Amino acid sequence: MAMAKKQLEAYKKRLLEKKKGLAEAYNKNKTYGRLTEDEGTQDLADKASSAYTKEFLYSLSNTDREILQQVDEALHRIAKGTYGVCMECGEEIEKKRHEAVPWASHCLSCQAKVEKGLL
Repeated sequence: MAMAKKQLEAYKKRLLEKKKGLAEAYNKNKTYGRLTEDEGTQDLADKASSAYTKEFLYSLSNTDREILQQVDEALHRIAKGTYGVCMECGEEIEKKRHEAVPWASHCLSCQAKVEKGLL
């Protein structure tokens, strides 16, 4: 069953907003990373705290990059007319799942298999 055009547009808008938010977070992390590189003299505790913060921001940006890629893929599926269909089994993705994760590419049962390494 094809998704209603109005509903599809709502998901597209949410995906574009998420993409914009991720881009802003990425730019903020990049700027923060440059600022903390020139911290000059600090005591050992400050250096450790700064290193932890940098590491946290870089790991966060890795996750953000993955989500950004998934958002782009979801936007591509909207353009192709395949959004809302599980990429593995071809079944319709549950509405609650799309509400929670609009960039989801698998139904719940196939996603569980992906997380277990079975797909």
